[in-house]
Amino acid sequence: MAKDFFVVVEKDEDGFFVGEVPSLRACYAQGRTMEEMLRNIQEVIEMCIEEPYSQNEFIGVQKVSIDYEPSHAHV
Repeated sequence: MAKDFFVVVEKDEDGFFVGEVPSLRACYAQGRTMEEMLRNIQEVIEMCIEEPYSQNEFIGVQKVSIDYEPSHAHV
């Protein structure tokens, strides 16, 4: 039986691809390439779904607005 999961992918400051599965608690993986990260996240997903407490219940997406003024100070 196959089950699909959405993976949110970002590139970190060191150039690694980082994937997170929002529907699974603490389900993250990284790799130097997208292909490596995808292989790694598949292994992590398999481990995560074996834990009954790891699946989050999706509630929804909310839009949040903040007042923001960019800082011109350089640190």
